[in-house]
Amino acid sequence: MSDLKEEIQHPDQFPPATEEDAGLVIAQDWTAAEERAAKRKLDFTIMPLMTLGFFCLRDDRGNISNSLTDNFLQDVGITQNQFNVGQQMLSLGIVLFEIPSNMILYRVGPGKWLTLQLFLFGTVATFQAFQHSYGSFIATRLLLGITESGFIPGGLWTLSTWYTRKETAKRVMFFYFGNQFGQASSKLLAYGILHMRGLGGKSGWFWLFVLMGAFTVLSGVVLGLFLPDSFKSPTSTFLPKRRVFDERELHILRTRVLLDDPMKGKKKKHIGVPAFKRAFTNWRLWIHFFISFSNNGPQRGFDTYSPTMVNSFGFAPLTSNALASVGFYLQIPVSFTFSYVSDHFNRRGETVMAGFTCHLLGYVFNRVFTEVNSRGARYFGVIWTQTFGTFSHPLNIAWMSLTCRDSEERALAMTMAIMGGNIAGIYGAQIFRSEDRPRYRRAFSVGIAVLAVGLALATIRFVDDKIRRRRSSPTMGETASSVGEESGPTSPAMKRDGNDSDYIRKTSKDPTV
Repeated sequence: MSDLKEEIQHPDQFPPATEEDAGLVIAQDWTAAEERAAKRKLDFTIMPLMTLGFFCLRDDRGNISNSLTDNFLQDVGITQNQFNVGQQMLSLGIVLFEIPSNMILYRVGPGKWLTLQLFLFGTVATFQAFQHSYGSFIATRLLLGITESGFIPGGLWTLSTWYTRKETAKRVMFFYFGNQFGQASSKLLAYGILHMRGLGGKSGWFWLFVLMGAFTVLSGVVLGLFLPDSFKSPTSTFLPKRRVFDERELHILRTRVLLDDPMKGKKKKHIGVPAFKRAFTNWRLWIHFFISFSNNGPQRGFDTYSPTMVNSFGFAPLTSNALASVGFYLQIPVSFTFSYVSDHFNRRGETVMAGFTCHLLGYVFNRVFTEVNSRGARYFGVIWTQTFGTFSHPLNIAWMSLTCRDSEERALAMTMAIMGGNIAGIYGAQIFRSEDRPRYRRAFSVGIAVLAVGLALATIRFVDDKIRRRRSSPTMGETASSVGEESGPTSPAMKRDGNDSDYIRKTSKDPTV
């Protein structure tokens, strides 16, 4: 019977509440204007803080690629292939501590844990300035990965607890705006900071790590002051007596989320073994895992070496950092467009496949242009790949969230998706090797093959969703008409038709609602 339920579950709807949730009484007792005001306050509180945290993470993680144009390899005394090993250590540290980090977050709350993480990886990022050997380089990259682990899936899970299903994809994309803006701005900031080479007898990359690491630590203070922990503890870490939302706003925000997904009211103190079993035996989650795995490997290596690629086209070293930021700035409006289509028209699979296709096309361009001596054509290939290379990942995560059956599984699914992306960084770090430079013909060929696999997996999931929709619609309709009155107040047969008042009257045990 459980297998049948899974087969007919609609891919665009969360599973209904279980029998133990049947007594939950939730009612919409606010106006549309009140909800808009509360949601607007939530947006202006949560989203800038989460985006700031992602900006810092991306900045600290990616500044190493900006340092390459400032003689970093020569100053530290390592080769390009040794540098790739360091990048693998970063991804390894993230992968090893991703799940433990999110188990801690789930237990202590995002406000405390995400704030602490900014302090930790900001400190490590700052001390990257003092590395002068291969051993210290490896150690700092591994430590940076360990301290950054869990921040991205923790942020994604946090958003899923504050927002409804239809609102999540757009907020996830806004969260990833910090990633995109960080990628772009770090290169422009590096262009200015690296000119400090010689100040105090230090290299430009020394000042890059010190200044940007200190900025991350300062941002940790900002999160500690203003980031609310959860609905149950709606205060910040450093100001536990100051409530971010008043009682009325909190009631509206919490109840609207429970109306969308009653299971979000069943959060436990820790993630149990059954949740791990549910998540890790759900084959659809593994498909999404490998979609992230396919997308992020080629992209991770390409992002690392994009400034040095542009430099190889004949541009000045530090100017190459600025030029390598253009595609990331273009990515911001493009990704918001894709996110809007995904959210507004409920085109989850289509937008992921379209993004993958454009990313794959970028690698085809780059591979073709390796045979061309036109600097403009080769630079176009870099810009195209940067523009379309990242946002399929957050779109895939939003699509993945619909496959989860409760908050525990959703927390683990977010972790799985980010782990897929970071495990991809382990192999992605070795795609661009010294013997293949400066044209990187082999690297682009490998990227084409890997992205083609990811596109095929996304297509399989899209077809699977189409089949599930076809099976679920008539079944759900028949069930609602035949057993609706027998199923109880929170029967799976009950379907929301967009009228919250009717839905609440059907699902509430309170006759006055």
